Amino acid sequence: MATPLTDSTTDPGCRVLGLRERKKQRTRDALVDAAHRLFLSQGYGRTTVDEIAASVDVSQRTFFRYFANKEEVALAVMADAEDYFIECLRKRPAAENPLQAMRAAITEAWLVLGRDDQSGPGGVTAALELFELLENSPTLLAAHLRRTTEQEGVVAGILAEREGLDPAADLRPRLLAAVFGAVVRISHLSWTSDNAAHAAGPDGMITLIERHFDQLGPALAGSWR
Repeated sequence: MATPLTDSTTDPGCRVLGLRERKKQRTRDALVDAAHRLFLSQGYGRTTVDEIAASVDVSQRTFFRYFANKEEVALAVMADAEDYFIECLRKRPAAENPLQAMRAAITEAWLVLGRDDQSGPGGVTAALELFELLENSPTLLAAHLRRTTEQEGVVAGILAEREGLDPAADLRPRLLAAVFGAVVRISHLSWTSDNAAHAAGPDGMITLIERHFDQLGPALAGSWR
């Protein structure tokens, strides 16, 4: 899943997947789901690629057709959510300023991925569970931070294109992308330690994201006294 599942009856503009593509997507999702369940139940370090493949009844060779390594399949639930955010950002109205567009895109992504029909490997619930797993796995956390840095570059490119800027000459797109990424990461950390937000699940995460963005302007430009 890189995006929520749709079909031509609910989204006339979507591309209908062929039978082969749907089969490949189901295999990928099954691997992601199996890996996620194994990581949560027995830990990331103690789970092997062979165990993940066997739980889906496929070979190790098939696993490596979809994922380069164990880190990649572990981060797939979050990577899919991040990719969907990028898709939402690209579609935001041109009239919105960069911060408005990013805020609306992240909220839209969490709302859509938090629906009941998105509770599988690409859903928000799985992503929230992964946040907690990251805290206990330095290797996995490092891989996630590398991907986050890469995503900030993609976001900066989108913002520069929206505003007609040269990102090599104008620092604002990359700076704002980095600040945005920091806000989202702080929201993730807050969710893991906030009992009320944690209990509320995806809704609690959305509330935290909105709260942190409300504080962003005053934190950057307002008086702290």
